[in-house]
Amino acid sequence: MSARRLHAPVVLPCDGGAVTVLRDAVVDVDDAGRIAFVGPVADAPATDAPTTRLSGLLMPGLVNTHAHTPLALLRGMGGDLPLMRWLTEVVWPAESRLEGADVRAGMLAGGVEMLRAGVTTSTEMYFWADQVVDAVLELGTRVVMTPGIISAPGMERLGTWEQMRDGISAWIDADGLRFGPGDRVELGYGAHSAYTLTAEAVATTAAAARERDALLHIHVAEAVGEDDEVRAVFGSVPAMLETTGSLGGRVLAAHAIQLSDQDVEILARHDVAVAHCPGSNAKLAAGVARVAEMLAAGLRMGLGTDSPASNDDLDLWEEQRLASLFARQRGADATALTAADALALATRGGAEALGRDDIGRLRPGAWADVVHVELDGPDVGAAFIDPDDDAQLVSNLVWSAGAKAVRDVWVAGEQVLAERAPTRVDPAEVVAAARTSGRRIKG
Repeated sequence: MSARRLHAPVVLPCDGGAVTVLRDAVVDVDDAGRIAFVGPVADAPATDAPTTRLSGLLMPGLVNTHAHTPLALLRGMGGDLPLMRWLTEVVWPAESRLEGADVRAGMLAGGVEMLRAGVTTSTEMYFWADQVVDAVLELGTRVVMTPGIISAPGMERLGTWEQMRDGISAWIDADGLRFGPGDRVELGYGAHSAYTLTAEAVATTAAAARERDALLHIHVAEAVGEDDEVRAVFGSVPAMLETTGSLGGRVLAAHAIQLSDQDVEILARHDVAVAHCPGSNAKLAAGVARVAEMLAAGLRMGLGTDSPASNDDLDLWEEQRLASLFARQRGADATALTAADALALATRGGAEALGRDDIGRLRPGAWADVVHVELDGPDVGAAFIDPDDDAQLVSNLVWSAGAKAVRDVWVAGEQVLAERAPTRVDPAEVVAAARTSGRRIKG
């Protein structure tokens, strides 16, 4: 890795409350791949590092807080079914035919898709986790890997939930919480849900995670009916988590839709973070999350795509727009979630939901995960740069530009996307391998 300076007409650090817009600014990257300086070029320190001059805008890499990316192979299957039928009739039977090589192929394909949308970090809950990690390291992106822990039909061949839990503990104990070039991999625990695991399984997994300061990533209250048995005993999934002592560490609740006021209070009391997945929630008719209420309660929140088999893409810009639309519609309030709010959820909000201060923002000391967005294309227009209206710039970025305007991506200072082409893998080979695996599984 060598130091460099990135210079653009606009830089969005996404670091702090209101979205700050820096004009004619630079991002300096040191030899370790971390950010050394962010600010107007007039204030920048002298440097001998080469300068890359870019048009448009620089911003942090987006943070996907909840995904099952290898399921890109199952895209389109059971597309008109509600959640539980989709899982039991389509997804779990198909997953029973997956092998490690398939998971790697799906992760590579989905990883390229995320890169082209400016997503540099994804939080993965899946199996064959070593294959997911290998794919991420090959792409040069970043992952918070929470290997799945589940007890469900067809999953017996992967071992018992105890074996899955203990395997994660052994991996963390051997390699540490973070490893790889630029700390590209972080490990955590992916306890699937309260309806695929017993209360004991969730509680002991939570204890193992707390002991190692690792993330506990779990589906919570996604759809009506999924957790009726838990509700009959404990009242709700958040109540079960609290009663069994499963909260208190680093906990990320995926979806968190079917929540009462008391449930929101429980999550807030224990500083539980939420991964909000509006696209998947809507497609599976799981409901509309209480985003405004959860944010008002002080919950940390990020955005997630969920599975590309239930969404059906990995575009975190679309999730920003959907999150804003649904929040406004739910509260009949056009200010409920502004463009700046949505952008914050996709960047620093996602990082905060993961308990990370070294990604999701451009500031000294953070990893240089940087996205270059072109602002002069016919799809976005010149309105970005000409006006001095910062709010309009951010609004146009979120509502009009999005993934189609992403051109280049750096992770830990290394360019991994150049003019929309991944630098480390051949996209044609990636697609061919994914297509081969997908046909075998679907067939």
